[in-house]
Amino acid sequence: MKYSFLIFLLLLVSCTSSQNTLPTSAAIATPSRIVVPTQTATTVAFPTANQGTPTPTHIPCDPRTVDYCIADGHFILQRPIQPPANDSVDPTYRYASTANGTRDPHHGIEIGKDFGTPVQSAADGVVIFAGPDQAAIYSPWANYYGNVIVIHHTADLFTLYAHLSEINVEVGDVVQVGEKIGEVGQTGAATGSHLHFEVRRGEVENYFSTVNPELWLAPSHAEYGAVALTILDEAGLLQRAKFTLQNYSASNEILGEHYLETYDPHMPAYEENAALGDLPSGRYRITLIQNGHLYERWVEVQSGKLTQVVIVVK
Repeated sequence: MKYSFLIFLLLLVSCTSSQNTLPTSAAIATPSRIVVPTQTATTVAFPTANQGTPTPTHIPCDPRTVDYCIADGHFILQRPIQPPANDSVDPTYRYASTANGTRDPHHGIEIGKDFGTPVQSAADGVVIFAGPDQAAIYSPWANYYGNVIVIHHTADLFTLYAHLSEINVEVGDVVQVGEKIGEVGQTGAATGSHLHFEVRRGEVENYFSTVNPELWLAPSHAEYGAVALTILDEAGLLQRAKFTLQNYSASNEILGEHYLETYDPHMPAYEENAALGDLPSGRYRITLIQNGHLYERWVEVQSGKLTQVVIVVK
């Protein structure tokens, strides 16, 4: 009982509950859902790709044996917030992060800040839930997501849109990519208005079936790509680490710098345990210090591609 109460307190810290009275014009659908048959959760494996070296090769690339690999990735989803609104991911609370230990591990990402910003479907699909999250279907807690929409796409892929101020679709609706489905709000357990966006694979009602949306959202610019990083020890076990990702020009000037950490260990284990999307194409330096050792890796980010990096630490 004490443990459950502690979890509840941590939840409140991570997203301070804020009950909002919706505008009278808000169209919130009656809570109902389409039950999707249970499927086995899928772990995303590294796809086969050409080795990311200056000399092209058709030999399958294994990021455990080379500095990095370049793969096609899974960039099949449109961003649910579109310009001129702010469509960038909040860097302070990325997927599987804890905002420096101040919040619970994040099962999605936060996009958009302005109340009432249109929210769009990330891909074609069927609405399987639209309404207040009163029955704790998609998380262990009632009213955690507030007004939420869940869309079933192809096979075992789902997207979830939470904390909405308005819902414009109903269960059973067939929606198209880019179609408006609701508006940004702060219902449920939310601190300030924003869209909480999740990508789930397999059993949609499993709170731990999420994957990192930054590895599924199409880059916001044609010249952008993404990086997936795996930190292993010599026994092949995932390791926690903080690292720096720096973008360098041809003249070795630093164009951009990112400070990241690997996924919280309470999240499900994937082959990658850190990722960053929407990176300008170019040359990057990855550095981390682990157990007193400095590790460095130079990699390339290509337009519309995923750079896969594995670093083994002592």
